[in-house]
Amino acid sequence: MKMQNREVFEKVNMFGTGAPNDAFAQYFTGESFLRPLTRPGESTVSLANVTFAPGCRNNWHIHHAKSGGGQILLCTAGEGWYQEEGKAAVRLAPGSVIVIPAGVKHWHGATADSWFSHIAVEVPGEETSNEWLEPVSDELYRKL
Repeated sequence: MKMQNREVFEKVNMFGTGAPNDAFAQYFTGESFLRPLTRPGESTVSLANVTFAPGCRNNWHIHHAKSGGGQILLCTAGEGWYQEEGKAAVRLAPGSVIVIPAGVKHWHGATADSWFSHIAVEVPGEETSNEWLEPVSDELYRKL
C-alpha cells in the first residue's frame, strides 16, 4: 500500500521511524532514518528498522563474508524496491522477505511515491564487512 503522507505512514510503521540516518547519509540518495532494534554486544544478530522517504534509496552495495553473512530484509510498511545487479527490480510491500546472500551486489529503497520501512537483519558470519559502491542512477530508478 502506497504511503505518501508521513503522518499516515507513522501510524502503521510499527517499529518507529527513528533518527535521521546521518552516519550513513553519504550512501543514500534522499532522506533515510534508522532505529536500531538490538544493541551491539547484546546479540549476535544486528536488527535495525530502516525508513526511507519517498524516492530514497541506498547505493549499490555488497555484504562480504568469508562464510555465512549476508542480509535479510523484512518489509513492514509502505512500498519499496529491491534489485540485484543484472536482475529485474522486485517491488516490496509489507510482508515481503528478501534473503540476500553474501557477495551479491544490490540496492533497496522506497518507491518514488511512498514512504517505506524494513527491518534489516545482518546475518552473522565470519569476517563480515559491507562495501558501499556507486549510487543507483536516476535513470535506472525512474524506469521502475
